[in-house]
Formats: sequence, C-alpha cells, structure tokens
Amino acid sequence: MSFLQGGDPKLGDASSCDAVEMLIIPSSRDIGGFSVRRALPSVKRRMVGPFIFFDRMGPTMLPPGGAIDVRPHPHIGLSTVTYLFDGNIRHRDSLGTEMVIRPGDVNLMTAGRGIVHSERSPEEQRGPELPLSGLQTWLALPDHLEEIDPAFSHTENHALPHVADTGMLARVVMGTFGGLQSPVPQHVGTLYVDLLLDAGASAPFDAEWEERAIYVLDGTITIAGDRFPVDRLLVLRPGDAITITAGPQGARMMLFGGDSIPTRRHIWWNFVSSSKERIEQAKAEWSSRRFDIVPGDAEEFIPLPDR
Repeated sequence: MSFLQGGDPKLGDASSCDAVEMLIIPSSRDIGGFSVRRALPSVKRRMVGPFIFFDRMGPTMLPPGGAIDVRPHPHIGLSTVTYLFDGNIRHRDSLGTEMVIRPGDVNLMTAGRGIVHSERSPEEQRGPELPLSGLQTWLALPDHLEEIDPAFSHTENHALPHVADTGMLARVVMGTFGGLQSPVPQHVGTLYVDLLLDAGASAPFDAEWEERAIYVLDGTITIAGDRFPVDRLLVLRPGDAITITAGPQGARMMLFGGDSIPTRRHIWWNFVSSSKERIEQAKAEWSSRRFDIVPGDAEEFIPLPDR
C-alpha cells in the first residue's frame, strides 16, 4: 500500500469549470487482492501542496483467509499518512512502534533520514472476510527537514475536531479548517479534511491555502454548475474561493493541499528526496540491508525493485 509501484495514472478529461485547474482520473490496479486507485503522482501533476502520493484503497472485502500483508519496506524524505474508513491494519516499524489503526484514526509516520515499516491485517482478526477502505498519502518534507530523525504519531478518531453545519460534517484530519486545528503534527502547512455533505447541501472551500484539491470518495459534487463523479481528483486554481454542492445522493470527499514545496522532489519507489544522489544512497543501503529492522516482523522484507 504505502509503496509506489507501476506507472503513473493517466491525465483525465479536461474540466470546463474555471475554478478547476486540472481533472485527474486515477489509475486502478490490483495489489495483493484489493483495489487501489492512484491519483498522485500523475503525468501532469506531481504534487498538491506537500502531498506527493495519494492512494484510494478499496472499498473492498478481502475474501475468507485473505489479508493485507505488506512486508517491511523503507522510506526516506517523507511522512506517510494512513486514514481508514473501514477495516484495521497493524503497523510495525523500526522504531519499535506497534499500533493497530482503526477507522477514523490517523497514523503519521515521518521517515526523515530513514525508517522501515510493515502493514498487515491483525493476526487475531484473520479468517473471515475483512473489509478494507481508506486512504494512504505521502507528504514531502521541506528541505531543512528531509534528514530529521524518524518519528511516529498516532491520533485516535475522537481527538480529531469536527466542524458541523446544516447538511455538512467535516473532520479535520490535518491542519486548520472552520477555525479548528487538528492535533496531528505537521512539518509544513497542510490541509486534510474529510467532508460529508447531505443531498443538495453546500460547503465553502475558500482560497486561503496556496494549493488545494478535492478527491471525490462517494456520490457526486457540483462546482460552478459542473458535475464531478466519484473517484475524481480536482486540482483547484489558486486564489478562487468555491462552493461545493452535493448531488441527490449526498457526497463524501477529501479536501487537501497546503503550502507548496518550492524545490523539486524526486520520487523512486518508496524514496522521496530533493537529491537524486540521496535516493541512490538509500537504494544502496536497502540492498545491503543497512536499514534498521522491524522488531516483531524481521523475517521478511520487500526487495529493491529491479527498475
């Protein structure tokens, strides 16, 4: 899940709405028996704010006996953000962290100079069908923090602030929205909001953030008279405040973005860096097994891709 494999998604149809700068249709692929839709990075758009990777996992049911088993693998130069709608995943990492993330919780793992982790279905839940639905995103770290010490933060569902209004409910996963601040740490200005709208309800999305986007999770939305269906990534033009209106079945979406990263980021497999040489170093270190091991999950690992 939290590793890049395969090609970039293709650019989607051009949008007619002036407020929407770009419309991206994610690529869909099967990874270990479940569906992933990858919206970032794309051919035409590499990042939105600090977000350099955006995967929609599921929704799906893993068959009886099926499970998520993402073996230990490394990261540098980024933070991973795991946010689930359904299902549970056990996270283990080379810091010694072991944590089961549940729907509505947030796992923020900052790789910095290097970390290794695994993600698996909890052993005690295996056997029957298992649901899986959620998002996994990566945030690039700013230049001066690319090599910080690795860290892990877990924030439970109940700790995230909610913004409620008529026909609208927003959960502030990261950053500030509606005057409320999420407790999830951030290393650069970040916006990440889970927004639900009842049928026909509307919500504003102002222009205070440098870069903004919307990912439609369920239902349809309308912006300035143009309709956008599920599983579309809409990159918004800077400076344009908009109003989002849900279709007749209601809608759920993620609002995300934040401050741009002014220097170019290179991405290869699980590694993100402003330096190609640093990525080559990380590749050599993983190949020679110089990364730390994951306590409790040290028997397996994902080899360096041959590409």
